[in-house]
Amino acid sequence: MSPFPGPHLPPDRPMLPAPRDIAGGLGAPASCTVTLWFCPTDALAPAVAATLAAQWLDEQEQNTAERFLFERDRRQYLVSHVLVRRVLALECGIPEAESVIRRSPHGRPYLQKPAGGLPRGGPEPDFNLSHTGGHNLLGVVRRHRIGVDVERLDHGDQEFDTLVHTFAPEEQEWVAQARPGQVRDRRILRLWTLKEAYAKARGLGLGLSFGAFSFELAEERGVLGFRPAHGDPARRWRFMELEPAPGVLAAVAVVADDGEEPVLELRHGFPWARSAPRARAVLGAARAVC
Repeated sequence: MSPFPGPHLPPDRPMLPAPRDIAGGLGAPASCTVTLWFCPTDALAPAVAATLAAQWLDEQEQNTAERFLFERDRRQYLVSHVLVRRVLALECGIPEAESVIRRSPHGRPYLQKPAGGLPRGGPEPDFNLSHTGGHNLLGVVRRHRIGVDVERLDHGDQEFDTLVHTFAPEEQEWVAQARPGQVRDRRILRLWTLKEAYAKARGLGLGLSFGAFSFELAEERGVLGFRPAHGDPARRWRFMELEPAPGVLAAVAVVADDGEEPVLELRHGFPWARSAPRARAVLGAARAVC
C-alpha cells in the first residue's frame, strides 16, 4: 500500500506523517475524493456549541445529550454532532436543522435523501464519525462507503492489553515482538484504529469479530497487506493511517472500485466555511494476505 490508512448504500450492505508532511504526496489523479475533518472539541466554545445544538440537533440527539453524566462528555457529543450536520450542509446544501439522520439496525448513521433530491445534486454522501477525549474525526465520501476511527495513545496498559486479545493471531505475534512501552502501544493502537475503521465502513462495528480479519503493517506507517473478513474481497479497500495531532492516531477505510485511487483531503477545525485542505494524499490498496 502506498504511504498513507455515493449514492447512499443500504445500511447493512456489505501512519501517515503529520499533515504537513504529506502535502506533496499526490499520485495519479483520483476518481473520488474523501473529505476528512479533524475538529478539536475546544474549537467551539461551550456556549456556542450549546446554541448550535439547540438549533440543529433533532429530538433524539437532544435527549441523548441530556443523559450524559459528565459535562465534558456531553460537550463532546454536542460538538461532534453539530460538526456532522454542518459538514453535510456544506456537502449537500440541506440546512443543518433539516437533515434527517437515520440509523441502521447495527447503529450506523446515514443521511435520509430528501424526496426532491439533494439541493446541490450529485451522489449521496456516506459519512462516519469518531471521537476520543477532546478530538472529533468525521469522514465523508460520495458514491462509496467510509469508516474512520480516532484514538489517543495515553490509555492505560491494562486497556491496551485487553485490545490485543481481540486481534488475529498474526497480529498478536507482531505486537509481542515490540518492546514494552510506547512502541508496543503504538502498534496496538494502529491495528485497533484500522480494525475499527474497516468494521464501521462495513456497517457492522463491534458486531464483526476483530480476529476474523487482519492487517500487515509497515514498521513506521502504512498498510502492507490485508486479509479481509470471509466473503469480502480485499481488492475493494483502500486504507490510510494518520496522526493529525501528537499522540492522536487515526485510520480511514474506504471502498473503492478496481483501478480507482481515492484522494483524501484533510481539514482542521470547525467548518464555518469551505476551507482549503490542510493536506492531500492518495489512499492506496494493500496486497491480499492469504
